[in-house]
Amino acid sequence: MGFASIQDTIAIESEMPWAERDVPKTLYELLSNTKAKNANGNAVTFQLLSGPTDKAETLTWAELHARTCQVANMFRDLGVGENDVVACILPNCNETVLTLLGGAIAGIINPINPLLEPEQIAAILRETKAKVVVTLKAFPKTDVAQKTAEAVRHAPCVNTVLEIDLNRYLTPPKSWIVPLVRPKNPGGHHADVLDFNKTMRKYPRELAFADSKGDRVAAYFHTGGTTGMPKVAQHRYSGIIYNGWLGGTLLYQPEDNVICPLPLFHVFACHVILMAVITAGAHVVFPTPAGYRGDGVFDNFWKLIERWKITFIITVPTAISAMMQRPVNADISSVKTSFSGSAPLPLELFKRFESASNVTIVEGYGLTEATCLVSVNPVDGQKKVGSVGIRFPYCDVRIYREVNGEPVECAPDEVGEICVSNPGVNAPDTYTEPDKNKKLYYYGKYLRTGDLGRIDKDQYIWITGRAKDLIIRGGHNIDPAEIEEALLAHHDVAFAGAIGQPDVHAGEIPCAYVELVAGATATAEDLMKHCKVHVHERAAQPKFIEVLDELPKTAVGKVFKPDLRKRAITRVYNQALEEAKLNAKVVNVIDDKKRGLVAQVERSGVVHDDEVGHVLGAYTRPWEWVA
Repeated sequence: MGFASIQDTIAIESEMPWAERDVPKTLYELLSNTKAKNANGNAVTFQLLSGPTDKAETLTWAELHARTCQVANMFRDLGVGENDVVACILPNCNETVLTLLGGAIAGIINPINPLLEPEQIAAILRETKAKVVVTLKAFPKTDVAQKTAEAVRHAPCVNTVLEIDLNRYLTPPKSWIVPLVRPKNPGGHHADVLDFNKTMRKYPRELAFADSKGDRVAAYFHTGGTTGMPKVAQHRYSGIIYNGWLGGTLLYQPEDNVICPLPLFHVFACHVILMAVITAGAHVVFPTPAGYRGDGVFDNFWKLIERWKITFIITVPTAISAMMQRPVNADISSVKTSFSGSAPLPLELFKRFESASNVTIVEGYGLTEATCLVSVNPVDGQKKVGSVGIRFPYCDVRIYREVNGEPVECAPDEVGEICVSNPGVNAPDTYTEPDKNKKLYYYGKYLRTGDLGRIDKDQYIWITGRAKDLIIRGGHNIDPAEIEEALLAHHDVAFAGAIGQPDVHAGEIPCAYVELVAGATATAEDLMKHCKVHVHERAAQPKFIEVLDELPKTAVGKVFKPDLRKRAITRVYNQALEEAKLNAKVVNVIDDKKRGLVAQVERSGVVHDDEVGHVLGAYTRPWEWVA
């Protein structure tokens, strides 16, 4: 099925309505169909270490189906019904895949980011009333087991913890050493502790209970957890299968090999990649538990592509930046395309990657609240770098602005809030808490994404900013309120504003500006030390703090963050130009209606356009010469 332009989107939709498509109704049905068609084909591969010859475990579709059934049977026997929750607090491994699939078949699966702090994990466990938790057995160089044990102490509904021992993926002598250096296994909570694999093997390799009769909520994904009670999005079978259908129908073939060093607790890896691979009967490779963060992954990345004859690379801008610091030292001729998501991709980074690898990157857009996919730059069509492409089939995207409290649809290239209706939008019940669904939709169906953007005359979607005030660090959402509340707890601080400042590697990183009370003497260094104690999430700790005489404010006294963002762009860009010893500087930052915040650069001597473009093109916010 071709997908090269908006005309192809319309043509696919014209064939029949989505409701008439012959697609599976449940995840078990989807997995069973793939097993029937490609039982002996490779399905999922995981290797604990990143070396191109290190031990790896590959499951065929027949084996993945059988083990998934065992896991689902195990969960059902542990008291998990269709409305009960299995929490998955795991890095990537084959058991993570089995837990995701088996949990969604037996009940509701809830992947949780193991990098969160214990109190954040506990808040999610309480919100979802999780009965069973699947996590790691204590293992060297990771504190996942310890964090989970602490979280379970504060989650009274959890009755069973299933542990996975990563040592089985190692070979001697390393596998002999782990028991000698393994940290003490944490305990002290109220739940029963079982060995995941030993317990799983006791159950039949065919489903021992009746599959769901149709559509239902099958997954919970949290959208942050950085402050207070996290928002938990509800995903139905229909939305999960829609995401799988898009990738499995429009992108992948059974012979494709996909490398995905992204975490399975995120919708990008779970719904967009794993479900699409299941739909297509293709093969996905997960290198190391920490994916791109794993030891040696970037050093060995191109060799891993050669080893597994990868055809599709799944990546994010932070990873692309790290890849470009290593030479392409392997045969990567098998690669067709690289997909990038989670954050905007700088133009200069796009050019560097394409030049070094001879592989084109396509950018896409999705969000947890929509069960993910919304749009993509078509693989076989025109790619507008900086845009997030054209809408997928059966995905209705509108740009709205409010006039007198009512939504008005924007004209082409007019900026407003991006709103989405598709089979992944679970209106009116996007979140588990009803109060959080209020004012979330226009006309009862269009999900308000909180992203600002426009649609051009060719129907390409461009994101220009965020109506929501989140800081997105390498695809990870950070609520600035946590940083601001911590700073305001300092007795010398009167006002605080936290924003994301541009960063070459992470897209943006947290920074903060403060105004002190009269007569106060706190320095930026003092406040940085204060944040290290009072900002609980490590990723949210600000990397720069500046004390100003007065923060910019609105007429009603609220901190005016657009001026702070302009200030941060000016500082970061000028520092980069100075370090590169270029005769240019940012003299102004304007708010362009189509492009968002744009840095205006002035020459202070002889300098070539390409030199400035090489430096500033590595950031996501655009720049231009002063006319």
